[in-house]
Amino acid sequence: MALDVICVGVVTVDTITTIERMPAEDDRVLGDPFVVAGGGPAATAAVALARLGASVGFCGVVGDDDAGKLSRRLLEDEGVDTRWLRTRPDVRTPQSMIMVSRASGSRSIVTSPSVSPDPGSVPTRASRWLHVDQTGYDSVRAALRGGSDEVSLSIDGGNPIPRLDLRDVDLYSPTVGSLRAAFPAEDVTGSLRAAAAGARRVVATAGGEGCEVLVNDRVVHVPPVTVDPVSTMGAGDVFHGALLAGLVEGRSLVEAAWRANVVAALSCRALDGRSGIPDAAETEKYLSTVRPAPWIDEYA
Repeated sequence: MALDVICVGVVTVDTITTIERMPAEDDRVLGDPFVVAGGGPAATAAVALARLGASVGFCGVVGDDDAGKLSRRLLEDEGVDTRWLRTRPDVRTPQSMIMVSRASGSRSIVTSPSVSPDPGSVPTRASRWLHVDQTGYDSVRAALRGGSDEVSLSIDGGNPIPRLDLRDVDLYSPTVGSLRAAFPAEDVTGSLRAAAAGARRVVATAGGEGCEVLVNDRVVHVPPVTVDPVSTMGAGDVFHGALLAGLVEGRSLVEAAWRANVVAALSCRALDGRSGIPDAAETEKYLSTVRPAPWIDEYA
């Protein structure tokens, strides 16, 4: 039986700490606490999908090292299918060092290079959706070169993707900033340009401002949920997973985006990008208290 989604791209082991201020050159600052957690755009999206009840797999590459073993275990503990996660002895598992501001929840990241999976290892008929980040993009495009009517393609456009091609893309979800950089526009919005380039659905995230959804050639602003963030680490990746979870459930794009805003906001309650992700029951409970309502029905 096909999975709902397979996420393709990078999985990392993150070391995260909070600091009062960003260090200057040759500076020393104190960080507390230090947390080790799983990360990576596609992998964190997979965890969000699993928490929300979707059946999900992960395709990527790790090294034959302790970080690789931990990456695999953390995904499997969340119920993510790792049969397409390859271990290569010539690769070092990607790791990141992240400093989070206590004042704002914003972060600075230093990360090691990631390795794209071999196109031949990408499953193109094992799920309803393939979701890719910047590391998985080329591999998936190569795997789908002959085309496929059996799987829908979702692209996390938050990080730059060289040679981005939106033809036959079912969901393109960049940040507002990356959308403007990839599709600069004067007379029309970047979302309309992305749609003209081939994307069937466009949702641009705007952090604490919510997100922008293209509906019938009109950009609809979907409002944010206000939380007191501990860290915004991984919130965009969580949003992408939650957005796909909503679409898998058959929700309209606007309703799926609103729910994804909620899930991403709640995930900011934790220092790392995964442990604060709510499950389906917690999401429904929260939605029952804040759901803005009737306007969503306009876009059902």
